[in-house]
Amino acid sequence: MAVDCFSKSQVRPADFLLACGDGNNRLTGLQWSSWGTKSAVASGLDWVNDCQPYCAAGKFHSYPVTVRLDRPETWKKHPELQHFTRMQLTYTDGRPAQTEREVTYKLWD
Repeated sequence: MAVDCFSKSQVRPADFLLACGDGNNRLTGLQWSSWGTKSAVASGLDWVNDCQPYCAAGKFHSYPVTVRLDRPETWKKHPELQHFTRMQLTYTDGRPAQTEREVTYKLWD
């Protein structure tokens, strides 16, 4: 399972918020091609605010991505459950400015 920034567990989420503080980065339309105990893979869109000239006035742009979740560990909040601790995004057609083609995030516990 995946744990979001609100400490909610999710299995095969359709949407996943990456920028918890300001909501300026969100995965949407996730279609899971696999979901196992060791890893999960989906495709979808990464909606990113360009924050130009500043975030409140910025525009959101979408970028197709492949999402991979892995590195399951015991969830501290519920030790009987395992959750994915790493998310890797691979941009498949365009990407936000100053962003690598592949980005790795450590997920919340």
